[in-house]
Amino acid sequence: MIVAIWAGLALGLGLLWFARDLPRPESALDAVRRPSLTLQDRTGKTFSTFGDIVGDPLHLADMPAYLPAAAVAVEDHRFWHHPGIDLIGLARAAATNLRAGRVVQGGSTITQQVAKNLFLTNARTFRRKVQELMLTLWLESHFTKREILEIWLNRVYLGSGAWGMDAAARMYFGVSARRVTLWQAAVLAGLPRAPSRFNPRTSPEAAAGRGREVLAAMVNAETITAEQARAAGSQIAFGAAPVLPGWFADWIAEQAQSAMPANADASVRTTLDPRVQELSQSRLEAMLSGPGVAAHATQGAVVVLDGATGAVRAMVGGRDYRTGPFNRAVSARRQPGSAFKPFVWLAALERGVRPDDRVQDAPIRIGNWSPSNFERRFAGEISVEDALAESVNTVSVSLMQGAGGPRAVIAVANRLGLTERFSQHPSIALGTGEVGLLELTAAYAAFFNGGHRMTAYGIDAIRAGGQAVKLARIPSPAVIDPSLAAMMARMMGAVVSRGTGRAAAVSGRQVAGKTGTTQDFRDAWFIGGVGGSVIGIWVGNDDNQPMNDVQGGGLPARVFHDIAAGLH
Repeated sequence: MIVAIWAGLALGLGLLWFARDLPRPESALDAVRRPSLTLQDRTGKTFSTFGDIVGDPLHLADMPAYLPAAAVAVEDHRFWHHPGIDLIGLARAAATNLRAGRVVQGGSTITQQVAKNLFLTNARTFRRKVQELMLTLWLESHFTKREILEIWLNRVYLGSGAWGMDAAARMYFGVSARRVTLWQAAVLAGLPRAPSRFNPRTSPEAAAGRGREVLAAMVNAETITAEQARAAGSQIAFGAAPVLPGWFADWIAEQAQSAMPANADASVRTTLDPRVQELSQSRLEAMLSGPGVAAHATQGAVVVLDGATGAVRAMVGGRDYRTGPFNRAVSARRQPGSAFKPFVWLAALERGVRPDDRVQDAPIRIGNWSPSNFERRFAGEISVEDALAESVNTVSVSLMQGAGGPRAVIAVANRLGLTERFSQHPSIALGTGEVGLLELTAAYAAFFNGGHRMTAYGIDAIRAGGQAVKLARIPSPAVIDPSLAAMMARMMGAVVSRGTGRAAAVSGRQVAGKTGTTQDFRDAWFIGGVGGSVIGIWVGNDDNQPMNDVQGGGLPARVFHDIAAGLH
Protein backbone atom coordinates (compact mmCIF):
# COMPACT_ATOMS: atom_id res chain seq x y z
CA MET A 1 0.00 0.00 0.00
CA ILE A 2 2.85 2.40 0.82
CA VAL A 3 4.52 1.63 -2.52
CA ALA A 4 1.22 2.23 -4.31
CA ILE A 5 0.74 5.55 -2.55
CA TRP A 6 4.24 6.73 -3.40
CA ALA A 7 3.81 5.48 -6.99
CA GLY A 8 0.55 7.42 -7.26
CA LEU A 9 2.19 10.56 -5.90
CA ALA A 10 5.09 10.14 -8.33
CA LEU A 11 2.68 9.64 -11.21
CA GLY A 12 0.71 12.72 -10.19
CA LEU A 13 3.83 14.84 -9.87
CA GLY A 14 5.03 13.53 -13.23
CA LEU A 15 1.75 14.44 -14.91
CA LEU A 16 1.87 17.89 -13.33
CA TRP A 17 5.39 18.35 -14.64
CA PHE A 18 4.35 17.32 -18.15
CA ALA A 19 1.21 19.46 -17.97
CA ARG A 20 2.77 22.62 -16.55
CA ASP A 21 3.17 24.27 -19.98
CA LEU A 22 0.27 22.65 -21.79
CA PRO A 23 -1.84 25.12 -23.79
CA ARG A 24 -5.42 25.72 -22.69
CA PRO A 25 -7.35 23.34 -24.97
CA GLU A 26 -10.45 25.53 -24.98
CA SER A 27 -8.60 28.53 -26.37
CA ALA A 28 -6.45 26.48 -28.75
CA LEU A 29 -9.58 25.36 -30.59
CA ASP A 30 -9.82 28.93 -31.90
CA ALA A 31 -7.04 28.46 -34.44
CA VAL A 32 -4.64 31.33 -35.05
CA ARG A 33 -3.51 31.44 -38.66
CA ARG A 34 -1.72 33.70 -41.07
CA PRO A 35 -3.98 35.95 -43.17
CA SER A 36 -4.47 34.55 -46.66
CA LEU A 37 -3.80 36.30 -49.95
CA THR A 38 -5.46 34.82 -53.04
CA LEU A 39 -4.41 35.95 -56.51
CA GLN A 40 -6.79 35.62 -59.45
CA ASP A 41 -6.08 36.14 -63.13
CA ARG A 42 -8.15 38.51 -65.26
CA THR A 43 -10.82 35.79 -65.73
CA GLY A 44 -11.28 35.33 -61.99
CA LYS A 45 -9.45 32.00 -61.74
CA THR A 46 -7.10 31.53 -58.77
CA PHE A 47 -3.49 30.94 -59.77
CA SER A 48 -1.57 31.54 -56.54
CA THR A 49 -2.11 31.75 -52.79
CA PHE A 50 -0.10 33.02 -49.85
CA GLY A 51 -0.63 32.49 -46.13
CA ASP A 52 -3.15 30.01 -44.74
CA ILE A 53 -6.19 29.23 -46.88
CA VAL A 54 -9.31 27.93 -45.15
CA GLY A 55 -12.70 27.03 -46.54
CA ASP A 56 -16.14 26.79 -44.98
CA PRO A 57 -16.34 24.89 -41.68
CA LEU A 58 -18.37 21.78 -42.54
CA HIS A 59 -20.23 19.20 -40.51
CA LEU A 60 -20.21 15.54 -41.51
CA ALA A 61 -23.75 15.93 -42.77
CA ASP A 62 -22.58 18.63 -45.18
CA MET A 63 -20.12 16.30 -46.95
CA PRO A 64 -20.66 13.25 -49.12
CA ALA A 65 -20.51 10.23 -46.81
CA TYR A 66 -17.52 8.80 -48.69
CA LEU A 67 -15.26 11.77 -47.77
CA PRO A 68 -15.11 11.12 -44.00
CA ALA A 69 -15.22 7.39 -44.77
CA ALA A 70 -12.09 7.73 -46.93
CA ALA A 71 -10.29 9.65 -44.18
CA VAL A 72 -11.13 7.04 -41.54
CA ALA A 73 -10.24 4.12 -43.83
CA VAL A 74 -6.74 5.35 -44.62
CA GLU A 75 -5.83 7.25 -41.45
CA ASP A 76 -7.46 5.37 -38.57
CA HIS A 77 -9.79 2.53 -39.51
CA ARG A 78 -10.61 1.71 -35.83
CA PHE A 79 -11.44 5.37 -35.11
CA TRP A 80 -15.06 4.70 -34.12
CA HIS A 81 -14.10 1.99 -31.61
CA HIS A 82 -10.91 2.97 -29.74
CA PRO A 83 -10.77 5.49 -26.82
CA GLY A 84 -8.47 7.88 -28.68
CA ILE A 85 -5.40 5.67 -28.40
CA ASP A 86 -5.26 2.56 -30.60
CA LEU A 87 -3.15 0.00 -28.71
CA ILE A 88 -3.55 -2.54 -31.52
CA GLY A 89 -2.37 0.00 -34.06
CA LEU A 90 0.57 1.00 -31.87
CA ALA A 91 1.63 -2.64 -31.51
CA ARG A 92 1.32 -3.25 -35.24
CA ALA A 93 3.34 -0.14 -36.07
CA ALA A 94 6.04 -1.06 -33.53
CA ALA A 95 6.37 -4.56 -35.00
CA THR A 96 6.55 -3.20 -38.55
CA ASN A 97 9.21 -0.67 -37.57
CA LEU A 98 11.27 -3.32 -35.76
CA ARG A 99 11.22 -5.56 -38.82
CA ALA A 100 12.24 -2.68 -41.09
CA GLY A 101 14.92 -1.38 -38.73
CA ARG A 102 13.55 2.16 -39.11
CA VAL A 103 10.33 4.12 -38.69
CA VAL A 104 8.11 3.22 -41.65
CA GLN A 105 4.69 3.30 -40.01
CA GLY A 106 3.05 5.48 -37.39
CA GLY A 107 0.38 4.55 -34.89
CA SER A 108 -1.25 7.94 -34.35
CA THR A 109 -5.02 8.01 -34.33
CA ILE A 110 -7.10 10.82 -35.76
CA THR A 111 -7.69 12.09 -32.22
CA GLN A 112 -3.94 12.14 -31.58
CA GLN A 113 -3.41 14.03 -34.83
CA VAL A 114 -5.97 16.62 -33.72
CA ALA A 115 -4.18 16.97 -30.37
CA LYS A 116 -0.79 17.38 -32.03
CA ASN A 117 -1.91 19.69 -34.84
CA LEU A 118 -4.05 21.96 -32.68
CA PHE A 119 -2.01 22.22 -29.51
CA LEU A 120 1.57 21.06 -29.98
CA THR A 121 4.66 21.34 -32.16
CA ASN A 122 6.18 18.65 -34.37
CA ALA A 123 9.11 18.13 -31.99
CA ARG A 124 9.93 14.42 -31.67
CA THR A 125 10.48 14.25 -27.90
CA PHE A 126 9.20 12.03 -25.12
CA ARG A 127 7.74 15.08 -23.35
CA ARG A 128 5.70 16.09 -26.41
CA LYS A 129 4.43 12.53 -26.84
CA VAL A 130 3.19 12.37 -23.25
CA GLN A 131 1.49 15.74 -23.67
CA GLU A 132 -0.12 14.48 -26.87
CA LEU A 133 -1.57 11.48 -25.01
CA MET A 134 -2.90 13.72 -22.23
CA LEU A 135 -4.60 16.03 -24.74
CA THR A 136 -5.94 13.04 -26.68
CA LEU A 137 -7.73 11.80 -23.57
CA TRP A 138 -9.04 15.33 -22.91
CA LEU A 139 -10.46 15.53 -26.44
CA GLU A 140 -12.13 12.14 -26.15
CA SER A 141 -13.76 13.19 -22.88
CA HIS A 142 -15.00 16.56 -24.12
CA PHE A 143 -16.11 15.81 -27.70
CA THR A 144 -18.04 13.10 -29.49
CA LYS A 145 -16.34 11.01 -32.17
CA ARG A 146 -18.24 12.87 -34.87
CA GLU A 147 -17.08 16.22 -33.51
CA ILE A 148 -13.44 15.09 -33.35
CA LEU A 149 -13.60 13.85 -36.95
CA GLU A 150 -15.17 17.15 -38.01
CA ILE A 151 -12.37 19.08 -36.30
CA TRP A 152 -9.79 16.95 -38.13
CA LEU A 153 -11.48 17.32 -41.52
CA ASN A 154 -11.71 21.11 -41.09
CA ARG A 155 -8.20 21.66 -39.65
CA VAL A 156 -5.87 19.12 -41.28
CA TYR A 157 -3.12 20.55 -43.51
CA LEU A 158 -3.44 19.44 -47.14
CA GLY A 159 -0.64 21.28 -48.97
CA SER A 160 -0.28 24.57 -50.88
CA GLY A 161 -1.35 26.54 -47.79
CA ALA A 162 -4.77 24.83 -47.66
CA TRP A 163 -6.15 23.87 -44.24
CA GLY A 164 -9.18 21.61 -44.21
CA MET A 165 -11.02 19.59 -46.82
CA ASP A 166 -13.14 22.46 -48.13
CA ALA A 167 -10.15 24.73 -48.80
CA ALA A 168 -8.23 21.89 -50.48
CA ALA A 169 -11.21 20.85 -52.62
CA ARG A 170 -11.61 24.41 -53.86
CA MET A 171 -7.89 24.77 -54.53
CA TYR A 172 -7.26 21.47 -56.32
CA PHE A 173 -10.64 20.79 -57.96
CA GLY A 174 -12.46 24.13 -58.00
CA VAL A 175 -15.43 22.81 -56.02
CA SER A 176 -16.56 22.81 -52.40
CA ALA A 177 -15.96 19.69 -50.32
CA ARG A 178 -19.76 19.41 -50.30
CA ARG A 179 -19.65 18.31 -53.95
CA VAL A 180 -16.48 16.27 -54.39
CA THR A 181 -16.71 12.98 -56.26
CA LEU A 182 -15.53 9.66 -54.85
CA TRP A 183 -12.13 9.82 -56.57
CA GLN A 184 -11.63 13.42 -55.48
CA ALA A 185 -12.46 12.46 -51.89
CA ALA A 186 -9.88 9.67 -52.07
CA VAL A 187 -7.19 12.04 -53.32
CA LEU A 188 -7.98 14.54 -50.55
CA ALA A 189 -7.96 11.86 -47.86
CA GLY A 190 -4.55 10.69 -49.09
CA LEU A 191 -2.89 14.08 -48.68
CA PRO A 192 -2.31 14.33 -44.90
CA ARG A 193 0.44 11.68 -44.89
CA ALA A 194 2.66 13.77 -47.23
CA PRO A 195 0.95 16.95 -48.52
CA SER A 196 3.91 18.01 -50.68
CA ARG A 197 4.68 14.59 -52.16
CA PHE A 198 1.05 13.86 -53.09
CA ASN A 199 0.13 17.41 -54.16
CA PRO A 200 -2.09 17.15 -57.30
CA ARG A 201 -0.68 20.41 -58.66
CA THR A 202 2.97 19.46 -58.56
CA SER A 203 2.89 15.64 -58.50
CA PRO A 204 -0.27 14.46 -60.31
CA GLU A 205 1.01 10.90 -60.82
CA ALA A 206 1.88 10.49 -57.15
CA ALA A 207 -1.47 12.00 -56.14
CA ALA A 208 -3.33 9.57 -58.43
CA GLY A 209 -1.41 6.59 -57.02
CA ARG A 210 -2.13 7.68 -53.46
CA GLY A 211 -5.81 8.16 -54.33
CA ARG A 212 -6.01 4.55 -55.54
CA GLU A 213 -4.39 3.39 -52.28
CA VAL A 214 -7.15 5.20 -50.37
CA LEU A 215 -9.82 3.55 -52.56
CA ALA A 216 -8.29 0.14 -51.79
CA ALA A 217 -8.38 0.95 -48.06
CA MET A 218 -12.05 1.87 -48.40
CA VAL A 219 -12.73 -1.51 -50.00
CA ASN A 220 -10.96 -3.24 -47.10
CA ALA A 221 -13.05 -1.20 -44.68
CA GLU A 222 -16.17 -2.27 -46.63
CA THR A 223 -17.32 1.33 -47.18
CA ILE A 224 -17.31 0.91 -50.98
CA THR A 225 -17.25 -2.10 -53.29
CA ALA A 226 -14.31 -3.22 -55.39
CA GLU A 227 -16.25 -2.25 -58.51
CA GLN A 228 -16.80 1.28 -57.19
CA ALA A 229 -13.09 1.55 -56.41
CA ARG A 230 -12.12 0.43 -59.93
CA ALA A 231 -14.54 2.89 -61.52
CA ALA A 232 -13.37 5.78 -59.33
CA GLY A 233 -9.70 4.90 -59.87
CA SER A 234 -10.14 5.02 -63.64
CA GLN A 235 -11.65 8.51 -63.37
CA ILE A 236 -8.70 10.12 -61.57
CA ALA A 237 -7.41 12.85 -63.87
CA PHE A 238 -5.96 16.25 -63.10
CA GLY A 239 -5.48 17.55 -66.63
CA ALA A 240 -2.41 19.44 -67.71
CA ALA A 241 -0.29 20.92 -64.95
CA PRO A 242 -1.19 24.61 -64.63
CA VAL A 243 1.32 27.28 -65.53
CA LEU A 244 2.61 28.75 -62.29
CA PRO A 245 3.53 32.40 -62.88
CA GLY A 246 5.66 32.62 -59.75
CA TRP A 247 7.52 35.82 -60.68
CA PHE A 248 4.28 37.65 -61.44
CA ALA A 249 2.70 36.33 -58.21
CA ASP A 250 5.64 37.55 -56.10
CA TRP A 251 5.55 40.94 -57.81
CA ILE A 252 1.82 41.33 -57.12
CA ALA A 253 2.03 40.05 -53.53
CA GLU A 254 4.69 42.61 -52.67
CA GLN A 255 2.58 45.45 -54.06
CA ALA A 256 -0.65 44.20 -52.48
CA GLN A 257 0.81 44.10 -48.97
CA SER A 258 1.11 47.87 -48.85
CA ALA A 259 -2.51 48.35 -49.97
CA MET A 260 -4.20 45.83 -47.67
CA PRO A 261 -5.28 46.25 -44.05
CA ALA A 262 -3.28 44.17 -41.59
CA ASN A 263 -4.45 40.71 -40.49
CA ALA A 264 -7.25 40.46 -43.05
CA ASP A 265 -7.81 37.78 -45.68
CA ALA A 266 -7.63 39.32 -49.12
CA SER A 267 -8.22 38.41 -52.75
CA VAL A 268 -6.62 40.28 -55.63
CA ARG A 269 -7.94 40.37 -59.18
CA THR A 270 -4.88 40.82 -61.39
CA THR A 271 -4.23 41.70 -65.01
CA LEU A 272 -2.60 38.34 -65.78
CA ASP A 273 -3.72 36.58 -68.97
CA PRO A 274 -2.99 32.88 -68.37
CA ARG A 275 -2.85 32.07 -72.09
CA VAL A 276 -0.31 34.81 -72.76
CA GLN A 277 1.69 33.77 -69.68
CA GLU A 278 1.87 30.14 -70.81
CA LEU A 279 2.75 31.23 -74.35
CA SER A 280 5.57 33.48 -73.10
CA GLN A 281 7.04 30.88 -70.75
CA SER A 282 6.96 28.11 -73.34
CA ARG A 283 8.50 30.22 -76.13
CA LEU A 284 11.33 31.47 -73.92
CA GLU A 285 12.10 27.97 -72.66
CA ALA A 286 12.01 26.56 -76.21
CA MET A 287 14.61 29.10 -77.28
CA LEU A 288 16.89 28.58 -74.27
CA SER A 289 16.77 24.78 -74.49
CA GLY A 290 17.19 24.86 -78.29
CA PRO A 291 19.35 27.43 -80.10
CA GLY A 292 20.23 29.06 -76.79
CA VAL A 293 22.42 26.10 -75.82
CA ALA A 294 24.86 26.56 -78.70
CA ALA A 295 24.74 30.31 -78.21
CA HIS A 296 25.67 29.98 -74.52
CA ALA A 297 22.50 31.87 -73.56
CA THR A 298 21.28 30.48 -70.25
CA GLN A 299 18.73 33.03 -69.07
CA GLY A 300 16.04 35.32 -70.36
CA ALA A 301 13.04 37.39 -69.36
CA VAL A 302 9.77 38.42 -71.00
CA VAL A 303 7.19 41.12 -70.32
CA VAL A 304 3.92 41.50 -72.23
CA LEU A 305 1.75 44.50 -71.41
CA ASP A 306 -1.22 46.36 -72.83
CA GLY A 307 0.19 49.42 -74.58
CA ALA A 308 -2.96 51.49 -73.97
CA THR A 309 -3.25 50.88 -70.22
CA GLY A 310 0.05 49.47 -68.92
CA ALA A 311 -1.68 46.30 -67.67
CA VAL A 312 0.85 43.47 -67.48
CA ARG A 313 -0.53 40.39 -69.23
CA ALA A 314 2.51 38.15 -68.74
CA MET A 315 5.80 38.25 -66.86
CA VAL A 316 8.57 35.66 -67.11
CA GLY A 317 11.42 36.49 -64.77
CA GLY A 318 13.78 33.71 -65.83
CA ARG A 319 14.07 30.20 -67.11
CA ASP A 320 12.59 28.26 -64.20
CA TYR A 321 11.02 29.77 -61.09
CA ARG A 322 11.55 26.54 -59.13
CA THR A 323 15.33 26.86 -59.40
CA GLY A 324 15.34 30.47 -58.21
CA PRO A 325 12.71 33.17 -57.69
CA PHE A 326 14.95 36.08 -58.74
CA ASN A 327 12.87 38.20 -61.11
CA ARG A 328 15.03 39.33 -64.04
CA ALA A 329 12.10 41.19 -65.55
CA VAL A 330 11.76 43.49 -62.52
CA SER A 331 14.88 43.39 -60.37
CA ALA A 332 17.76 42.92 -62.83
CA ARG A 333 19.53 46.00 -64.18
CA ARG A 334 21.39 45.54 -67.46
CA GLN A 335 22.75 47.75 -70.23
CA PRO A 336 20.13 48.14 -72.99
CA GLY A 337 22.59 48.86 -75.80
CA SER A 338 20.84 50.11 -78.93
CA ALA A 339 17.41 49.48 -77.36
CA PHE A 340 18.02 52.89 -75.72
CA LYS A 341 18.37 54.69 -79.06
CA PRO A 342 14.66 55.49 -79.57
CA PHE A 343 14.99 58.04 -76.76
CA VAL A 344 17.84 59.69 -78.70
CA TRP A 345 15.77 59.76 -81.89
CA LEU A 346 12.77 61.21 -80.02
CA ALA A 347 14.96 63.96 -78.53
CA ALA A 348 16.11 64.77 -82.07
CA LEU A 349 12.53 64.85 -83.41
CA GLU A 350 11.59 67.29 -80.68
CA ARG A 351 14.39 69.57 -81.93
CA GLY A 352 12.98 69.58 -85.46
CA VAL A 353 14.70 66.58 -87.08
CA ARG A 354 12.45 64.46 -89.34
CA PRO A 355 12.66 60.81 -90.44
CA ASP A 356 13.51 61.67 -94.06
CA ASP A 357 16.27 64.15 -93.18
CA ARG A 358 19.75 63.20 -94.32
CA VAL A 359 22.58 62.71 -91.84
CA GLN A 360 26.18 61.59 -92.15
CA ASP A 361 27.33 58.17 -91.03
CA ALA A 362 30.95 59.15 -90.58
CA PRO A 363 33.62 59.06 -87.87
CA ILE A 364 32.87 61.29 -84.89
CA ARG A 365 34.96 62.18 -81.85
CA ILE A 366 33.94 63.77 -78.56
CA GLY A 367 37.00 64.49 -76.44
CA ASN A 368 38.98 61.26 -76.20
CA TRP A 369 35.99 59.08 -77.08
CA SER A 370 35.16 57.96 -80.61
CA PRO A 371 32.29 55.50 -81.23
CA SER A 372 32.38 52.94 -84.02
CA ASN A 373 29.61 51.10 -85.84
CA PHE A 374 28.92 47.41 -85.30
CA GLU A 375 30.07 46.57 -88.85
CA ARG A 376 33.24 48.71 -88.45
CA ARG A 377 32.38 50.72 -91.59
CA PHE A 378 30.57 53.92 -92.51
CA ALA A 379 27.74 54.38 -95.02
CA GLY A 380 28.11 58.09 -95.68
CA GLU A 381 24.88 60.03 -96.18
CA ILE A 382 21.83 58.20 -94.83
CA SER A 383 18.28 59.08 -93.76
CA VAL A 384 17.39 59.41 -90.10
CA GLU A 385 14.89 56.56 -90.50
CA ASP A 386 17.41 54.23 -92.12
CA ALA A 387 19.95 55.11 -89.42
CA LEU A 388 17.55 53.82 -86.76
CA ALA A 389 16.59 50.81 -88.86
CA GLU A 390 20.27 49.83 -89.14
CA SER A 391 21.09 51.02 -85.59
CA VAL A 392 23.97 53.26 -86.69
CA ASN A 393 26.06 54.27 -83.66
CA THR A 394 27.71 57.35 -85.14
CA VAL A 395 24.38 58.84 -86.15
CA SER A 396 22.99 58.18 -82.66
CA VAL A 397 25.82 60.17 -81.09
CA SER A 398 25.48 62.94 -83.70
CA LEU A 399 21.71 63.21 -83.13
CA MET A 400 22.21 63.32 -79.37
CA GLN A 401 24.69 66.16 -79.67
CA GLY A 402 22.32 68.09 -81.91
CA ALA A 403 19.42 67.53 -79.51
CA GLY A 404 21.22 69.05 -76.53
CA GLY A 405 23.63 66.34 -75.42
CA PRO A 406 23.29 63.52 -72.85
CA ARG A 407 21.26 65.66 -70.43
CA ALA A 408 18.49 66.19 -73.01
CA VAL A 409 18.31 62.49 -73.94
CA ILE A 410 18.22 61.44 -70.28
CA ALA A 411 15.40 63.92 -69.68
CA VAL A 412 13.40 62.28 -72.50
CA ALA A 413 14.00 58.81 -71.04
CA ASN A 414 12.94 59.98 -67.59
CA ARG A 415 9.81 61.62 -69.02
CA LEU A 416 8.78 58.32 -70.61
CA GLY A 417 9.17 56.43 -67.34
CA LEU A 418 12.79 55.31 -66.90
CA THR A 419 13.72 56.20 -63.32
CA GLU A 420 17.37 55.14 -63.26
CA ARG A 421 20.15 57.68 -62.71
CA PHE A 422 22.13 57.70 -65.95
CA SER A 423 25.68 58.90 -66.46
CA GLN A 424 25.96 61.98 -68.67
CA HIS A 425 28.84 60.54 -70.66
CA PRO A 426 28.23 60.72 -74.44
CA SER A 427 28.20 56.91 -74.56
CA ILE A 428 24.67 57.06 -73.14
CA ALA A 429 23.60 57.44 -76.79
CA LEU A 430 24.65 53.80 -77.26
CA GLY A 431 22.79 52.53 -74.18
CA THR A 432 25.60 52.22 -71.66
CA GLY A 433 23.33 52.98 -68.68
CA GLU A 434 21.41 50.25 -66.88
CA VAL A 435 17.66 49.63 -67.05
CA GLY A 436 15.09 47.04 -66.04
CA LEU A 437 13.08 45.14 -68.63
CA LEU A 438 9.67 46.03 -67.16
CA GLU A 439 10.39 49.77 -67.06
CA LEU A 440 11.93 49.79 -70.53
CA THR A 441 8.97 47.92 -72.02
CA ALA A 442 6.50 50.29 -70.35
CA ALA A 443 8.48 53.31 -71.62
CA TYR A 444 8.19 52.00 -75.21
CA ALA A 445 4.38 51.99 -74.88
CA ALA A 446 4.30 55.76 -75.47
CA PHE A 447 5.69 55.23 -78.99
CA PHE A 448 2.72 53.03 -79.91
CA ASN A 449 -0.25 54.51 -78.02
CA GLY A 450 -0.17 58.06 -79.32
CA GLY A 451 2.31 59.47 -76.82
CA HIS A 452 0.96 58.60 -73.35
CA ARG A 453 3.33 57.47 -70.61
CA MET A 454 2.35 54.13 -69.12
CA THR A 455 3.28 52.76 -65.72
CA ALA A 456 3.16 48.98 -65.69
CA TYR A 457 0.67 47.61 -63.16
CA GLY A 458 -0.77 44.21 -62.30
CA ILE A 459 -3.59 44.81 -59.80
CA ASP A 460 -7.13 45.50 -61.00
CA ALA A 461 -9.04 45.11 -57.73
CA ILE A 462 -8.53 44.08 -54.09
CA ARG A 463 -11.04 42.80 -51.56
CA ALA A 464 -9.90 42.50 -47.95
CA GLY A 465 -12.04 41.44 -45.03
CA GLY A 466 -15.02 41.27 -47.39
CA GLN A 467 -14.68 44.92 -48.43
CA ALA A 468 -13.36 46.48 -51.64
CA VAL A 469 -10.06 48.31 -51.19
CA LYS A 470 -9.75 51.63 -52.97
CA LEU A 471 -6.74 51.68 -55.29
CA ALA A 472 -4.79 54.75 -56.33
CA ARG A 473 -4.66 54.77 -60.11
CA ILE A 474 -1.49 56.11 -61.70
CA PRO A 475 -2.29 58.70 -64.40
CA SER A 476 -1.08 58.28 -67.97
CA PRO A 477 -0.21 61.80 -69.11
CA ALA A 478 0.63 62.77 -72.67
CA VAL A 479 4.43 62.96 -72.86
CA ILE A 480 5.00 62.90 -76.64
CA ASP A 481 3.32 64.95 -79.31
CA PRO A 482 1.04 62.47 -81.17
CA SER A 483 2.59 63.33 -84.53
CA LEU A 484 6.09 62.61 -83.17
CA ALA A 485 4.89 59.33 -81.62
CA ALA A 486 3.59 58.33 -85.05
CA MET A 487 6.99 59.14 -86.59
CA MET A 488 8.72 57.00 -83.96
CA ALA A 489 6.35 54.10 -84.63
CA ARG A 490 6.99 54.46 -88.36
CA MET A 491 10.78 54.42 -87.95
CA MET A 492 10.66 51.43 -85.57
CA GLY A 493 8.48 49.72 -88.15
CA ALA A 494 11.39 50.13 -90.55
CA VAL A 495 13.64 48.38 -88.01
CA VAL A 496 11.48 45.28 -88.45
CA SER A 497 10.64 45.55 -92.15
CA ARG A 498 14.15 46.18 -93.46
CA GLY A 499 16.56 46.71 -90.55
CA THR A 500 18.15 44.82 -87.69
CA GLY A 501 14.84 43.42 -86.40
CA ARG A 502 13.66 41.44 -89.44
CA ALA A 503 13.36 38.24 -87.41
CA ALA A 504 10.56 39.85 -85.35
CA ALA A 505 8.26 40.34 -88.36
CA VAL A 506 4.89 38.57 -88.21
CA SER A 507 3.05 37.90 -91.43
CA GLY A 508 -0.08 40.03 -91.74
CA ARG A 509 0.71 42.09 -88.64
CA GLN A 510 2.13 45.58 -88.21
CA VAL A 511 5.20 45.14 -86.02
CA ALA A 512 7.53 47.90 -84.80
CA GLY A 513 10.39 47.71 -82.36
CA LYS A 514 14.07 48.06 -81.64
CA THR A 515 16.95 45.67 -81.15
CA GLY A 516 19.68 46.07 -78.56
CA THR A 517 23.07 44.36 -78.20
CA THR A 518 25.75 45.24 -75.65
CA GLN A 519 29.52 44.89 -75.81
CA ASP A 520 30.86 41.35 -76.19
CA PHE A 521 27.28 40.08 -76.62
CA ARG A 522 26.59 40.14 -72.87
CA ASP A 523 22.99 41.35 -73.31
CA ALA A 524 20.54 41.07 -76.19
CA TRP A 525 17.16 42.82 -76.32
CA PHE A 526 14.13 43.27 -78.50
CA ILE A 527 11.31 45.59 -77.43
CA GLY A 528 8.39 46.10 -79.78
CA GLY A 529 4.70 46.65 -80.31
CA VAL A 530 2.15 44.54 -82.14
CA GLY A 531 -1.65 44.76 -82.15
CA GLY A 532 -1.90 46.96 -79.07
CA SER A 533 0.53 44.86 -77.03
CA VAL A 534 4.08 45.82 -76.13
CA ILE A 535 6.49 42.92 -75.68
CA GLY A 536 9.94 43.12 -74.13
CA ILE A 537 12.57 40.37 -74.39
CA TRP A 538 15.97 40.14 -72.71
CA VAL A 539 18.48 37.30 -73.17
CA GLY A 540 21.81 36.91 -71.38
CA ASN A 541 23.64 35.20 -68.50
CA ASP A 542 23.37 35.91 -64.80
CA ASP A 543 27.15 35.95 -64.41
CA ASN A 544 27.46 38.50 -67.24
CA GLN A 545 29.47 36.07 -69.36
CA PRO A 546 29.44 36.80 -73.13
CA MET A 547 27.12 34.84 -75.39
CA ASN A 548 28.19 33.47 -78.75
CA ASP A 549 27.32 36.24 -81.23
CA VAL A 550 23.80 36.71 -79.82
CA GLN A 551 22.37 40.01 -81.07
CA GLY A 552 19.03 41.64 -80.35
CA GLY A 553 17.92 40.87 -83.89
CA GLY A 554 18.64 37.17 -83.33
CA LEU A 555 17.29 35.11 -80.41
CA PRO A 556 15.30 37.91 -78.70
CA ALA A 557 13.64 38.96 -81.97
CA ARG A 558 12.74 35.33 -82.69
CA VAL A 559 11.16 34.92 -79.24
CA PHE A 560 9.24 38.15 -79.86
CA HIS A 561 8.01 36.77 -83.19
CA ASP A 562 6.86 33.51 -81.62
CA ILE A 563 4.95 35.27 -78.84
CA ALA A 564 3.47 37.93 -81.17
CA ALA A 565 2.33 35.28 -83.64
CA GLY A 566 0.69 33.30 -80.80
CA LEU A 567 -1.19 36.32 -79.47
CA HIS A 568 -3.43 36.38 -82.53
